[in-house]
Amino acid sequence: MKLGFGMMRLPRVEGTNTIDLEHTKRMVDAFIAAGGKYFDTAYIYEGSEEATKAALCDRYPRESYYLADKLNGSDFAAKSEEEAKNEIRISLERTGAGYIDFYLLHGIDEGNIDNFNRYGIWDYMKKLKAEGLIRHYGFSFHSTPEHLDQLLTDHPDVEFVQLQINYADWEDPLICSRRIYEIATRHGKPVIVMEPVKGGKLANPPQPVKDILQRARSTSGRLLPTGRKNSDASFASWAVRFAASLPNVMVVLSGMSNMEQMEDNVSFMREFQPLTAEEHRVLEEANNALKQFADIPCTACHYCTPGCPAGIHIPEIFAVMNVYKMYGNLTEARNEYRWRPGGALASACIVCGQCQAACPQHLPIIGLLAEVADTLE
Repeated sequence: MKLGFGMMRLPRVEGTNTIDLEHTKRMVDAFIAAGGKYFDTAYIYEGSEEATKAALCDRYPRESYYLADKLNGSDFAAKSEEEAKNEIRISLERTGAGYIDFYLLHGIDEGNIDNFNRYGIWDYMKKLKAEGLIRHYGFSFHSTPEHLDQLLTDHPDVEFVQLQINYADWEDPLICSRRIYEIATRHGKPVIVMEPVKGGKLANPPQPVKDILQRARSTSGRLLPTGRKNSDASFASWAVRFAASLPNVMVVLSGMSNMEQMEDNVSFMREFQPLTAEEHRVLEEANNALKQFADIPCTACHYCTPGCPAGIHIPEIFAVMNVYKMYGNLTEARNEYRWRPGGALASACIVCGQCQAACPQHLPIIGLLAEVADTLE
């Protein structure tokens, strides 16, 4: 089965932040019973590795599943080379897995790549593989197409990459899902997909998008592999199937949080059917409707950022604001605003105007930053 179980958004005991282990065990059992084998956790996912041990590693033969885990080299996770290289020892202790099938350099971007290089993590991965502690190594990625191309050129022994891919980000000028997918494919690297439903947003899209998908599924008589009519297909299923239909995709991760999500994903992924040409057309229409909610038409060219004296990551800030404009969830937008943009907040703008002079879209950036500050800070 092409579906992978992301162990980051596990169910919680009601009213607490404690992982519900009994619920998690039932989900693991259902996933394996449906033919699932790929489980994904990480050193920095609080409580996830321990829950993976209790629900999976202690209960199933080691050869019956694949475990993916991650080494995070960012400053917040590792203050030194020694701490970074010790993460695998801690991960193996927490999971009790004995070895890791797919080990990733976690979340590579322009802000942490120097750490991975300075700490010698690329060579360290080869050493871990030679020692039998890992079977395959790759990296998850949050940067530009050009950066990915350079990394895969510099490190041809990387065996796979994990990329953010969904129909909303496929042509997005900031995420560039299509371009990074094509670069990975050109380098011959299988792709593991993360965020196929964009953190759950495509499971509950804006009403105009729902209307398009509901209209399409109500007029289709095609049966899903389970025998259910296409009219029963969830909104999430459209997004997951979009990613899984890409020929170079090895696994599509879904961070399932309850049994209902598990049962839904398994229902259409157990005997997976790629999207038809008509379904691709429907998703293109849905994405066009989705774009109407992104009211700041920033193309993320970054012409505005090199000369910003305040160090504001303007395109990233506008991307978060557009999430708010699209979905109307102020709490979620404010939470995302605290970590996603990096650099200074919008309120740090000193109104020098260099960004507006550089913007090829002629956006009123100063005023837009003030709007962001008033809304999200």
